[in-house]
Amino acid sequence: MVLSRRTSVFLLLFGVWSWIIWPTFLRNIWGDPRSFEDGPQPFLLVHLVLVVVSLALGTTIAVIGLRGLRGARGRR
Repeated sequence: MVLSRRTSVFLLLFGVWSWIIWPTFLRNIWGDPRSFEDGPQPFLLVHLVLVVVSLALGTTIAVIGLRGLRGARGRR
């Protein structure tokens, strides 16, 4: 499959955006009083899983975008 330069840039920016947004979200959840009460609560654990999965997907999407940009450069 060949990605256009525009699509590759979009995917790369989406991955960067994920790495900006999700750690901030985790910091906010970590500071929430519902997160800890005699240890980690399900509220924290569910959001932690959400953050980990989102960062993994964001990284994967960014790598696809980066590979698409490198491939586009080689096609010129």
